[in-house]
Amino acid sequence: MDDQGRGSGPRPDEGGEGVPGPRSREPLPWEGVWRFTAPAVDASVPQARHAVRDLLRRQGVPVSDELAQGLLLIVSELVTNVVKHAALLSPTFAVEVAVGPEWVRISVEDNHPYRPTALETDHGRTGGRGLLLVGEIAREAGGVCDVEHTAAGGKVIWVALPLKPAR
Repeated sequence: MDDQGRGSGPRPDEGGEGVPGPRSREPLPWEGVWRFTAPAVDASVPQARHAVRDLLRRQGVPVSDELAQGLLLIVSELVTNVVKHAALLSPTFAVEVAVGPEWVRISVEDNHPYRPTALETDHGRTGGRGLLLVGEIAREAGGVCDVEHTAAGGKVIWVALPLKPAR
């Protein structure tokens, strides 16, 4: 994985719902934005999950075990989607982790133009419910998720979750 992490500080202008706007205080030690790229191959799924887990630990991000497990499941699902559905048109993808004082945002970007939607539960199928699962994790944690087109014609799927549990 090509780690482009710089710890450059949060980018509140890219936040979306639930992500705070600009502020004039000193950043907390764990705040920052880190980005890495990887090939769209099966081996990248656990590598991306481990990279995010290690980043959260290394930076001392105050996430509960439950939130950390949810974030890692989200990373696995989103990277798996790239590997299964976008690799032909997007041989590489990027994962971005942005951490603010009260939230964490995970984004997975690829160059495939197709914008996926969450499928309804179909008990006869063994797959195809990854985005539904991602949306449920986000809702249960009090967060939000979305899919957006990129300027290059691809897409970015992002999930922003509060660091403190939803009440």
